[in-house]
Amino acid sequence: RVEIIENWLKSQLNQNFTIEPASSDASFRRYFRIIVNNKTFILMDAPPDLEKIDHFLNITKNLASAEINAPKIISFDTKLGLILMTDFGNQTYLDVISGNDVLFYEISEMDKQELYSAAIDSLLNIQTKVGPQELQDYSEELLISEMSLFPEWYLEKFKKFKLQDQEVLNEIFSDIVMESYIPIKKESVFVHRDYHSRNLMFIEEGSPGILDYQDALLGPLTYDLVSLLKDAYIELNEEFIVEQVARYWKKVENLDHPYMLSPGFEYFYKNFEMMGVQRHLKILGIFSRLSIRDKKDQYLKDIPLVEKYLMCTTERYESLHPLRRILDKVVS
Repeated sequence: RVEIIENWLKSQLNQNFTIEPASSDASFRRYFRIIVNNKTFILMDAPPDLEKIDHFLNITKNLASAEINAPKIISFDTKLGLILMTDFGNQTYLDVISGNDVLFYEISEMDKQELYSAAIDSLLNIQTKVGPQELQDYSEELLISEMSLFPEWYLEKFKKFKLQDQEVLNEIFSDIVMESYIPIKKESVFVHRDYHSRNLMFIEEGSPGILDYQDALLGPLTYDLVSLLKDAYIELNEEFIVEQVARYWKKVENLDHPYMLSPGFEYFYKNFEMMGVQRHLKILGIFSRLSIRDKKDQYLKDIPLVEKYLMCTTERYESLHPLRRILDKVVS
């Protein structure tokens, strides 16, 4: 595979280059930083027998048409599963907010407000300007099947907990979909699905660079907002989360957002929280599976935060108390 990559890059660049790892993700994709003189590019390596790049290319084109800050495609080969694109650098939102970046020893509340203001503005631009071209529906069936990873991989295989009554959990899953998605199903929008601090690149001036959108679907308005504010990789305090959701809501009202028809902020916030439960149940299943099946243990350290989100939300809403009773048995 390395030889294929190097030969393809030689044919595309026609000059000397160096290649170094940039990142990897939970799929089979890998990313490399390509250095040519004083310029850098990012190479996506998606082995064609394991990953397809067509969807990524189509979405990138649609994002560019809507003037969203996505990478620009320099060159690609669908048969080889390779894409060469512009480089946003190596400062993610996670690096900046958590202080992992050498340029930011301690981020102020004002800086954090500005970062999330830019991310929410960018999200609203995506939701209002990017059409549903070629996007599949984020269906009720898919939402439920994602949550089914929770009992299979998190409860049974990671926590070694045998659920006595699967039907109780099935009813909970249906209720979550009813409360998080059904009320706004007719107002579906472009859903990135992983709109969080590891996929938002810090740009000193302007909107964040947006990555990893190849799995986008047409679905719930609240999904990307909850990905951003109830992030599995970094904890924001609850007051800040509520403030940012309210800010999003006000912007929606000011924009006369065509997709927002719900009766008020309290209703919307509950919808946001229920969507968070769906996402966090899925994430617990995925992180457990990545460790057990794929030997990617680096995600285990993020499980406690996801558990904390679920414990807090399931305590708040009576309809979620049956789920809370299950969590009480496995969350230490």
